[in-house]
Amino acid sequence: MSQPADETDESPPAPSRFRSFLHRHRRAGWIALAVVLALLLVVGGYAWRLNSHLSDIDRFSTSTIKNRPAKAPTKALNILLLGSDKGQPVAGAEHTTLAEDAVADSWPVGKYRSDTLMVVHISADREHVQVVSIPRDSFVMIRDSAGTDQHREKINAAFSDWGPNGAIATVEALTGLRLDHVAIIDWAGFRDLSTAVGGVPVTVPEEVYDSKQKKLWKAGDYLLKGEEALQYVRMRYGLTRSDFDRIARQQNFLRSLMREILASGSLTKPLEFDRMLGALTENLTIDEAWTNGDLRSLALGLRGISEGDVDFLTMPIGQERTDPTYGAVLEVDTAKAKELFTALRQDRMSRYLKKYPDDVLAEDDQIS
Repeated sequence: MSQPADETDESPPAPSRFRSFLHRHRRAGWIALAVVLALLLVVGGYAWRLNSHLSDIDRFSTSTIKNRPAKAPTKALNILLLGSDKGQPVAGAEHTTLAEDAVADSWPVGKYRSDTLMVVHISADREHVQVVSIPRDSFVMIRDSAGTDQHREKINAAFSDWGPNGAIATVEALTGLRLDHVAIIDWAGFRDLSTAVGGVPVTVPEEVYDSKQKKLWKAGDYLLKGEEALQYVRMRYGLTRSDFDRIARQQNFLRSLMREILASGSLTKPLEFDRMLGALTENLTIDEAWTNGDLRSLALGLRGISEGDVDFLTMPIGQERTDPTYGAVLEVDTAKAKELFTALRQDRMSRYLKKYPDDVLAEDDQIS
């Protein structure tokens, strides 16, 4: 099982910080990389390199999951995006990849961590994308890799304890959505992609010192790439809202990354295109039902998508409380969450967004 209380570097901030964050930030997270991938795939002139990169993506089976929701009667797609590390080495065991562990007879409990879970909804007309982040401390019923209820715990335990299929089953049970596909992206994608595009511009509004990474960030503009990009998105110590400010930095970085790629003309430059594809696909694991042909078709369908067509939201949270076993946990606002996930299932998100306009990710100048 996962560690009961937050005794690691990933401990959440105090409840007051949580409430402050909800009013000022909406978590975007790793899904932006998936959107970037879709945008990159539209360049048919580089099809031979595209096929090579897509064939390098690791894949795993989801066939063991039972008790899944029915597919909604629309052509909309719902994709689960997980952010993961490469996994902690297991003493005395041969090194294995996430994809290999996912199809093994038993999952290595605790080897991997995924503190980022997002549902990506792509509308049936392929003109809009909604990205809904599910906070890692959401206290929900965890399902195992076969889709069987286990117990209530923080949702990030589903991946750590039961692997990708456990995460899929848990999110499906929580949302009522049938997830068409899943994509798992490694942290190294931050570093490699930022380097491949020549740097990602961000602004640090006030001087801040990261005591964990021993780095001073002076106020001003930065062009982040490589290890410095990782330092920026991983920073928690020294930030007013701790984990939640780190989340805000990650979403700020990713939105800037998307904007930079679209504005730079990299999509029409063979060498830069190849580097970006490599940075993504080398750090990506997907379900085996998601074929190269499906990926290409989806990319072509999304070729008209721009930054303004992508909405970032967070699953509605009711309150934070302290659980005697698991420490600080987040209770889901079940009524509003049901409204959100019903809108996703019916592919009618425009109504939800009109009703709750403040739920969408804040503008750049409102992010610390």
